[in-house]
Amino acid sequence: MITNPNVLKTLIEQGGLLPKEEMLEVYKKKGSLQIGIPKEVSFQERRVALVPEAVSLLVSNGHKVKVETGCGEGSNFNDNDYSEAGAEVCYDKKEIYACNLIFKVAPPSEHEVDMMTGNQTFISALQISIQPKEVLQKLIKKKITAIAWDYITDETGVFSVVRTLGEIAGTTSVLIAGELLSCYASGKGMILGGIAGVQPTEVVVVGAGTVGESATRSALGLGASVKVFDNSLSKLRRLQNNIGSKVYTSIIQPKVLAKAIRRADVVIGAIRSPFGKTPCIVSETMVESMKTGSVIVDVSIDQGGCFETSKVTNHIEPTFIKHGVIHYCVPNIASRVSRTASFALSNIFSPLLLEMGDNGSSADFISRNEGFRNGVYIYKGVLTNELLGKVFDLKYKNIELLLPRI
Repeated sequence: MITNPNVLKTLIEQGGLLPKEEMLEVYKKKGSLQIGIPKEVSFQERRVALVPEAVSLLVSNGHKVKVETGCGEGSNFNDNDYSEAGAEVCYDKKEIYACNLIFKVAPPSEHEVDMMTGNQTFISALQISIQPKEVLQKLIKKKITAIAWDYITDETGVFSVVRTLGEIAGTTSVLIAGELLSCYASGKGMILGGIAGVQPTEVVVVGAGTVGESATRSALGLGASVKVFDNSLSKLRRLQNNIGSKVYTSIIQPKVLAKAIRRADVVIGAIRSPFGKTPCIVSETMVESMKTGSVIVDVSIDQGGCFETSKVTNHIEPTFIKHGVIHYCVPNIASRVSRTASFALSNIFSPLLLEMGDNGSSADFISRNEGFRNGVYIYKGVLTNELLGKVFDLKYKNIELLLPRI
């Protein structure tokens, strides 16, 4: 403590005891991402990982984005749209796969992995049922950090990408059914819904998850009479609460389900299995009992389908008729509305990529963000997904043992 008056006076005159501005820590941006968006080569995949608006946001925040020429054509985005957004349009695919972060929709092919330079981050979907072992081994050999966007969760624990694409698939399935009911698609010549004085269309939805809820909401909005079946009472209760109106719901009991399907004009299969093949819920006998010209939309076909009569179709020849019933069994319904689906993906990943850049690198972001970490199945060349390890007889480790302490 200063007690000498002369010393105190001198300090005051020199400004030593005057109040000073507080020196706060200035946040410094740690890293700049180099993101590569390749053109999708999977059969009838029309979505693009990032739309021009998302690219513009990333570029304005100091990140560099390279897009392969024609990558957005399937969603009606041209090269000029991306160029105006600040992306570098590349005509050599190898330039894209030399970026430190590669982001695409479909899982990588063996040829695409061969083009990777190594020690990179790769984000895409992971289709476990068709994932080749050779691709996994090459990703491991090149020390890639691979993230499956269908396993990433948000702050509430929800699989945000799966839910968003499920909403798209559920809503689109009702629009498809309405189109197929018209007489120009060999249907009964009905409108999906109801008008005054005419009996409404009867729709049965098998499954009360995100797809089933979206399909139910859309069908009710058009004025149809809807019945929903699921083996989970909690899902049925949640569906009713979310929709905000009392809708017919039932546990899947064969006799009750068969009676509802026999009277239905549209049946939508929305059953999902956490892993493996979807259980077959609707037998061929039930399909035979349906009215001629009625419609089946099997949204579960990418997991094998929940109708015994289902077989995989595509966007060029999407339907077939069996027992007088029109079947629509296209696995990738979201590609039918690719522009909407691409915007939905961009809305989810733009904030994540910005946060990743702020954290400095993908490794730091993986360490800090538990939801994003859930999607990692290979970390710097080490397999971290237990299911893949057991299916392909490959060594795996818990990712928590590999992360740096932050």
